[in-house]
Amino acid sequence: MIPVLAIDGPSGSGKGAVGMAVAERLGWHYLDSGAVYRALGLAAGWQGIACDDEAKLRDLAAGLDLRFVAADGGEPAVFANGRECGALLRSPETANAASRLAALGSVREALLDRQRAARSAPGLVADGRDMGSYVFPDAFLKVFLTASAEVRAQRRYDQLKAKGFGVTLSQLIQEIRERDERDARRAVAPLKPAEDAVVLDSSALGLQEVIDRVLAMAKSRQ
Repeated sequence: MIPVLAIDGPSGSGKGAVGMAVAERLGWHYLDSGAVYRALGLAAGWQGIACDDEAKLRDLAAGLDLRFVAADGGEPAVFANGRECGALLRSPETANAASRLAALGSVREALLDRQRAARSAPGLVADGRDMGSYVFPDAFLKVFLTASAEVRAQRRYDQLKAKGFGVTLSQLIQEIRERDERDARRAVAPLKPAEDAVVLDSSALGLQEVIDRVLAMAKSRQ
């Protein structure tokens, strides 16, 4: 069985940066499941599909042509139905749209096989909100990475300002809390640690310290 290391957690927990770094250190493949939902949200907007039109969103998700193109020294470029998502992929509006889409059961099912298909030798590091609890329940290590809403908002604020987005810290704190509540209450694959997950609070930890801890846990279980 090809091993999977699942890193889940709320927005701003640092799971993306940790996941990419761990995958690189292990020499494994990497799945950013959040980017899948964000790309779907952008594609829906481009086609004028509302975020509550579940039937059209399900059909769009089932046929979505999604490509990740590697880029030197940074995140891969993401293309949805032949159109590059660019900086919009990480905008607050796209994040909120992705959260709403993720609450739709038939949309999640339409994307499930696509996510599981990322599993390939020698191994996969998958980050998201339900990688260990729903998409890869047999992952050999499940880490639930979290931090306080205030710390996560500050991290998100710094990232967005660096990319040129106009946001306020108070706005981000409110959006993060609303998204946490929405994701925790959704009927399908709610945001919560898997029963066998290791919960790691990164509020007072630096990025490299979190990466080292996850790598140490992975090596101890292999």
